[in-house]
Amino acid sequence: MYRYYILAVLVIALDQFTKYLVVKNMELYEQISIIDGFFSLTSHRNSGAAWGILEGKMGFFYVITLIVVIGIIYFLHKYGKEIKLYGIGLGLILGGAIGNFIDRLFHQEVVDFFDFVIFGYDFPIFNIADSALTVGVVLVVIATLIEEKKQKGKSK
Repeated sequence: MYRYYILAVLVIALDQFTKYLVVKNMELYEQISIIDGFFSLTSHRNSGAAWGILEGKMGFFYVITLIVVIGIIYFLHKYGKEIKLYGIGLGLILGGAIGNFIDRLFHQEVVDFFDFVIFGYDFPIFNIADSALTVGVVLVVIATLIEEKKQKGKSK
């Protein structure tokens, strides 16, 4: 069980460290091309959620994040021991949620810097916490589908 919390702490540490490096070493909106036309590091700030939705609604994000964190801890304790993929996914979600929460709490905005152009689409700029959240959600969905399939197999 504790390994999922260690995973969350590692995500938080990596997220905060990379954000610190961006803030200290890049001007706001500065862009460093890594793979021309595909991947850049771009210093960006976001006071909303994905794609800038709910911009400036910090109180809402504080409440939602606290509810999500409590829910994740509950589900980690309920299912994390028996379903490892579920535990890993929840650990990633926990780390990502807290990583962005720290930014919102102390700076009223989130530092983003991964900037991709995929098939001509300039994908919204994101960070380590966002990546952990996304991968975590995908893993939880996969674990849930696997468990549902196992349960259907047992009921036959």
